[in-house]
Amino acid sequence: MNINLEGKIALVTGASRGIGYFTALELAKAGAHVIACARTVGGLEELDDAIKAIGGSATLVPFDLADMEAIDRLGGSIFERWGKLDILVANAGVLGVISPIGHIEAKVFEKVMNINVNATWRLIRSVDPLLTRSDAGRAVIMSSGAAHKCRPFWSAYSASKAAVEALARTWAGETQSTPLRITSVDPGATRTAIRAQAVPGEDPMTLPHPSEVAKAILPLLGPGVTETGKLFIVRENKLVDYRLPA
Repeated sequence: MNINLEGKIALVTGASRGIGYFTALELAKAGAHVIACARTVGGLEELDDAIKAIGGSATLVPFDLADMEAIDRLGGSIFERWGKLDILVANAGVLGVISPIGHIEAKVFEKVMNINVNATWRLIRSVDPLLTRSDAGRAVIMSSGAAHKCRPFWSAYSASKAAVEALARTWAGETQSTPLRITSVDPGATRTAIRAQAVPGEDPMTLPHPSEVAKAILPLLGPGVTETGKLFIVRENKLVDYRLPA
């Protein structure tokens, strides 16, 4: 499927590596101008070189999502320069630790919630007015199967991703009557740094490369999307509805 995003402005967080890096690259290949956000300047510069190599363009924004005021300023800066935002990929996140609930340090749990939940809400708040100015606003909020499986020892990460999905679903309901379409994405186990941290004994070569996930995400950001408020499961390549507990 060829998706034409010429003239579109796309914001990607966690763009210096993994799924964020390759999603930013796919967006640039499709013609979008990419606003790439991450803490790691070196990774952003590598992305910029890769985007330029394919004839694309990017604006690099190195900052830490723990800086909530910087997130607020980001929306204002995008408005001043472009007047709108067409695409948001809220990808950045942290794992915390794999540990019994009672053994997690408060500062670790709070960091997971701050980066994965608070920063995502702050980002949504900052760019929502910009996305609604687009004639085909699209948002992908990265989630995880951990939001539903709630496996032992994954409490902080699972809770944070469940909260993120709740934010996305609520936002989708609030914007149902606008052109903005919002999708949560469960990428499945992928060859990323977070997965290596969570399951250090796993052979990463048995997992899909993040570039494969990025290719699956791209169609969710195109102008032909009509569904909103659903979950896209990458491994199954399908959108699914949410259901109340049975």
